Amino acid sequence: MSLKGKTLFISGASRGIGLSIALRAARDGANVAVAAKTAEAHPKIEAAGGKALPILCDIRDEAQVKAAIQKTVDTFGGIDILINNASAISLTDTVETPLKKYDLMNTINARGTWLVSKYAIPHLKKSSNPHILTMSPPLSFDPKWYKDHVAYTISKMGMSMNVLGMSEELKSDGIAVNGLWPLTIIYTAALQAIGDGVNQQELCRKPEIMADAAHAILTKNSKSFTGNFCIDEIILRECGQQDFDKYACVPGTTEFGHDFFIDDIYFERLNKLRSKL
Repeated sequence: MSLKGKTLFISGASRGIGLSIALRAARDGANVAVAAKTAEAHPKIEAAGGKALPILCDIRDEAQVKAAIQKTVDTFGGIDILINNASAISLTDTVETPLKKYDLMNTINARGTWLVSKYAIPHLKKSSNPHILTMSPPLSFDPKWYKDHVAYTISKMGMSMNVLGMSEELKSDGIAVNGLWPLTIIYTAALQAIGDGVNQQELCRKPEIMADAAHAILTKNSKSFTGNFCIDEIILRECGQQDFDKYACVPGTTEFGHDFFIDDIYFERLNKLRSKL
């Protein structure tokens, strides 16, 4: 299945994973509303074969979200796919986390995901194969994911609870609601901002692996594939993908840094898939 003619609304799509998803959809000929903190045109999306609509939108602001969704509908005639990608991060413990950072992460990550979904849902109900895909991890109660950055983990698990709840809420409407999370560290501007990006690059994969995984999910039947917390490499292997070296920031790398929130059960699934080669 192709995304040709489909309309995507992507929050935080000006760079990184969000932009990579936009470009992958554009290669199919999709329409992409790029909702971000800066309303910059994205010639790369047009060059890839899609139509781009840059929208200045702070997803913490209800009026801006409502207007951004409506502008997308007015421009393209509807919305088929919502990508909840916008996210804030601060890897600090409780004492070292300022309240404004706690509020920022939770209003963008958990609340923002809920708010954008709220206004997109009425339009998604009119689509023939509607999807909500949120960049959030599998739900986990393992305390090791909480102890070093409680505020951040709360905000990301809040995004995942949106997936859990809305997948059940919207099942009868045929709207697929799924989560997607990387197995490995992805090399993005956010990573560079919180660490030594130059030295970390050899441990990372490119955002394109998340874009290809998102495409694999978004082209599935929305009525039968919902309520899943997907891991990028796992979903791609399940779809028959075998070449993963192309995603390495440093070609030939075989040992990567793993992202947060990946419990052992996912490594067990992955090892079974790898052993089939």
